Amino acid sequence: MLREDRYRKRMLLGQDGNSLIMMIAILALVFCIFKFIYITYYLSGLTYESYMSNIFKWFILPAEVDKILDRPWTIITYMFMHEGVFHMLGNVLWLWAFGYILQDLAGNNKLVPLFLYGGIAGAFLFVVTNNIFPVLSAQIDGRTLHGASAGVMAIAIATTALAPDYRIFPMLNGGIPLWILTIIFVIIDFASIPSENGGGHIAHIGGAVMGLIFILQYKRGNDWSAWMNRFFNWVTNLFNPEKKEWKKTAKKEYFYKTKGTQPFKKVSNITQKRIDEILDKINLQGYRFLTDEEKEILKRASEDEHL
Repeated sequence: MLREDRYRKRMLLGQDGNSLIMMIAILALVFCIFKFIYITYYLSGLTYESYMSNIFKWFILPAEVDKILDRPWTIITYMFMHEGVFHMLGNVLWLWAFGYILQDLAGNNKLVPLFLYGGIAGAFLFVVTNNIFPVLSAQIDGRTLHGASAGVMAIAIATTALAPDYRIFPMLNGGIPLWILTIIFVIIDFASIPSENGGGHIAHIGGAVMGLIFILQYKRGNDWSAWMNRFFNWVTNLFNPEKKEWKKTAKKEYFYKTKGTQPFKKVSNITQKRIDEILDKINLQGYRFLTDEEKEILKRASEDEHL
């Protein structure tokens, strides 16, 4: 049945808006595309420097303001660019670790906006510090920023601020509190500013500050991700009319004939309406906020006992 197909797509991991899987897939895809281009350059006898100057530099963030004005899109694109395999894998692993916890605590629709906010804040601090402090501006020529680290740092700080006592590695004497691990990495970033990659560590600090501000506002009831999610949904619906129609009609369809009025107020059986409500609750609040009854309904539905 069409209704069953729609439901199955929403239940499968990585489908219908799983932000964490989508972000990891995008980072991996972009990395593979640019590595393929580099290999093409290499096999054609062109140098690595040629690839960097003709291709890679047009998508990473320069420190000079005049160059940013020539390619303003780099404020966004730099977050998805990784030159080395270990650089990319490191960011993906931290994104997976903190992103998984964040989605469990705050729902599915905070990850992407928080990543973008953190990346933009990191870019801003990177450019400002390189143009203000003489020790950095003296060597600003050719300095660039690339990688997802600032966005990932925003997610890490936001997750820690949301649940500082959340424990990881529970096999180690009950687990390590999240706040201890996060503080260690913030200290390392701050201490690494004088290093060769000082600009990158400064960007991490910018992402961290944005992550903290974002989650403090969220706790006060100000959801900075709301407008961005509405925009994403609008764009998605433009290219997927069926999904738009499904959202409009799903809660109006019943499993039996009716004269236009809802013939029940509360039902214990599994219905598409009930499943939609539970899935919406997961997206908005996270799986941990479900009641035992709601978890049981999802479990029974996934096993096709009633649908």
